[in-house]
Amino acid sequence: MQLREAFQEVRATGKKKVAVLVDPDRFDMGSLEQWSERIKHFSPDFLFIGGSLITDQGFHDKVRAIKQAVNIPLILFPGSPTQLTPEVDAVLFLSLISGRNPELLIGHHVAAAPLIREMGIEPIATGYMLIDGGTPTTASYISNTQPIPRDKPGIAVSTAMAGEMLGMHCLYLDAGSGAALPVPTSTIEQVRKHTDLPIIVGGGMRSRMEIECAFQAGADIAVVGTALEEEPELIADLVN
Repeated sequence: MQLREAFQEVRATGKKKVAVLVDPDRFDMGSLEQWSERIKHFSPDFLFIGGSLITDQGFHDKVRAIKQAVNIPLILFPGSPTQLTPEVDAVLFLSLISGRNPELLIGHHVAAAPLIREMGIEPIATGYMLIDGGTPTTASYISNTQPIPRDKPGIAVSTAMAGEMLGMHCLYLDAGSGAALPVPTSTIEQVRKHTDLPIIVGGGMRSRMEIECAFQAGADIAVVGTALEEEPELIADLVN
């Protein structure tokens, strides 16, 4: 089964899934090996790898090491075409539909498309929406875009509807890595009411309760990252 179909199955069956986001810049090879062993033991549904800003020249080696260490679908969450690698099973082909930066709406995609085809990576067209998480994040800074205000769910709904009409395979509502606050449940609820695409929600979730609130509001896949670096055992509670 292709991972795009796996996302659609999550939506169709209502069986919620957990994805772990790993930013390779936060690990050296030794700590990454220990992290991989913990993740393999806890076995989340998906692994997202990448970030808005990757400065480590060993990025591709780290992706390869994770791929060899764990038997979990590995999906690239790219900040730029330079992060593309054949070591992943799929790539979130992100279009930052909440922003007005042309490079992140279509520019990078033109550069990436031939590489994705050549590497044989499955692209998952993703309508990426930054939601205000209470503090500036790397994603908002690097993308040079303003997040959708927390108290304006109508803007999120219209943006999500546009993404669906443009043919996106899924929507990703993101408060940004290390956000002070998660995506508001009111925003998730409204997007869920007005679109039928699988909804991925990430950023700012640090507890099982926050994950469950996102699920109850309509999220299909919850993404956790920074919280696991601070409290690795959290993934066991989430998966269970």
